[in-house]
This record gives sequence, C-alpha cells and structure tokens, in this order.
Amino acid sequence: MALQAGIVGLPNVGKSTLFNAVSNSAKAQASNYRFCTIDPNVGLVDVPDPRLTKLAELVQPNRIVPTQIEIVDIAGLVRGASKGEGLGNKFLANIREVDAIIHVIRCFEDENILRDEGAINPVGDKEIIDTELQLKDLDSVEKKIQKTEKQARTDPKMKAELEILVRCKEHLEKGKSIRELGLSKEEKVAIADLFLLTDKPVLYVANVDEGSMHTGNKFSEALKAAVQAENAEVIIMNNTIEAQIAEMDNADDRQLFMEEYKMTEPALDRLIHSAYRLLRLYTYFTAGVQEVRAWTIQEGWKAPQAASVIHTDFEKGFIKAEVIAYDDFVKYGSEAACREAGKLRIEGKEYIVKDGDVMHFRFNV
Repeated sequence: MALQAGIVGLPNVGKSTLFNAVSNSAKAQASNYRFCTIDPNVGLVDVPDPRLTKLAELVQPNRIVPTQIEIVDIAGLVRGASKGEGLGNKFLANIREVDAIIHVIRCFEDENILRDEGAINPVGDKEIIDTELQLKDLDSVEKKIQKTEKQARTDPKMKAELEILVRCKEHLEKGKSIRELGLSKEEKVAIADLFLLTDKPVLYVANVDEGSMHTGNKFSEALKAAVQAENAEVIIMNNTIEAQIAEMDNADDRQLFMEEYKMTEPALDRLIHSAYRLLRLYTYFTAGVQEVRAWTIQEGWKAPQAASVIHTDFEKGFIKAEVIAYDDFVKYGSEAACREAGKLRIEGKEYIVKDGDVMHFRFNV
C-alpha cells in the first residue's frame, strides 16, 4: 500500500520544484509563469530508511526494494478558482483519493518570481487554498444532500446520514475544514465516498530562501503560528536546493553538496518521515537472499493484515508469522543466528506488528 500525497498551493510557490525533488520517476516542468502545470504530474519516490540498508548489508540479497510514496502535483490554485478563476478547481479531482495533502507555501522574497497577491503573506496564502478546498468540498456535500433527502424520508439510516451531511455543510459554510469537525469513525462512513479534501491530514512545506533553510524566517514563523491549532507540522526547506540534490546520481557528489550547505540529510527525508508519522504508518521488512524489502502498513495492524500487502492469499491462508525484532537481527547478524539465540518468535493471528519487525509468513495456498 503505497502512500499517496497530493501537492497543492498557489502558482509559483515551488510546488513543481518540490515535485521534481521528490519524484524519481517523472519530472514536472518548473517555470516562472502561472498555470505551468495543467495536467497532473504523478511520480514515485523511494522512502528513505537506513534500516533497509543495514539489513541488506547483513543479508547481501540479489535486490533491495524500498517502499514508495506516490506524489501527485496539480496546477496552482488561485483565489476564486471555485468560480472559474484561473484554471478553475475541477482538477482538484486528481487528488481526491490521496492519503494526505502537502501544502507548499511561499516563504521567500524574490522580485523575479511572479506573485499576483501582493506582498509575501504565507498566512493569507494558506487561507486562500483552505477556502478553495472548502468550497470544492461544499459542492460535493450539497450534491449528496440532494440525493439523500428523498431517501431520508423513509429510511432511518439515510436520515442519520443526512444529519451528518448537514453538519458538514454548515461547518464548511463557516469556512472551516472537515478535519476540525471531530467526526467519529462511524460518522465518517456517511462521507467516505466523497473523499473530502479538507478531511485529509495536511503537511505544510515552508519554501524559504537559501539563507533561512536551517533557521526559518519571519514568514515560516508566521505560518507555524497560524497552523498551531491544527496540530500540523511545518517542514522548512529550500525547494530548489532539494531539487538539485535529487538530480545528483553520484552519492559522493550528493554528500559533498550537502556538506557545503551544512545538511545532515535532505529535507525531503524529513518530509517523507513526517508524512508517515502523520498517517500513523509503520514499516516491516522481509529479508532473504532473493530480496530485502520494506512494506508499509497501518499502525495497529495484526499479522494477517500485514501479510496481505504482500499478497491477499497470505491473509486468507495465514497460519503463523516468524518475527525477529530489527535490533535483534542487527545484533546477531542473521536469521539463523537469531533463531539459535532464541530471538525468532512464532506469532499468531492476533499479533500486532511493530515498526521494524523482520517477518516471514507461513500460509496455506
């Protein structure tokens, strides 16, 4: 289950530059004019995980397979997009089914990069995008209300669903996002088919100037203060430098470049790890001579569910899981050594997988 994230933001804030940096399967055109991105750009990025590298060093497999994130970059939104301004907001449908939204916000001054909204104002920019996403969701909710009203007259279940839809409508009309409404898991069933944009968790990227990439600046600080109540994370980065790092194929050149900028890791790595925390995702590993591979699961998943990401038959025919904690695998150096030391456990259907588990599944075909 690859994590999917959609990138949103106003024109010329660094969205496509960020996409170029994160994607290793496609390169978006990054140009200094509005609506450069019309069709959505979709790319894949490997999830950086030093544990995968360490396991590969120990096992020496034929191949190493990291887990990946799918990134979708859409055209820049403008104020009034819901009313047809710019390219309108129809292309928001391209990110309806993503797991999270990455909101890129301009936190740098540069008179050579066009900006129609006047002085740099990250909080104002955030509010423009929030409003456009809310209006798009409001349109979706109102359409479903129209379909549900007639059924609700005779069906108690549909009446309960209608009540939830009306709550969502009133909330959106107040200029608030659905994720702030506090719907229960059961209540969210009523809107699940709408894939509401403002119900998705958000990561904010403060695209700062080169001199502020380590410390942030007054713009990124204003953004942090504005999203504090959302319990959201703000990642500070210079998207252009990140794109330059991503373009380097040679690891030594990349390391020298980062040292020059006093970077211990690309900010993109922090962005990806933050997305995993935000969505409460875990990684487990399979490790054998054929391959060492990372698999993404939801926190709290039991062993059969975790097995299903390899193949659905693994969940259906699950018998047991052989489990080694990552630290034990590294300490003893191999599966055989862990088995000998009593560090390989046999777990059943109720076992809740832990982040970093090295697993091997037994199942009936």
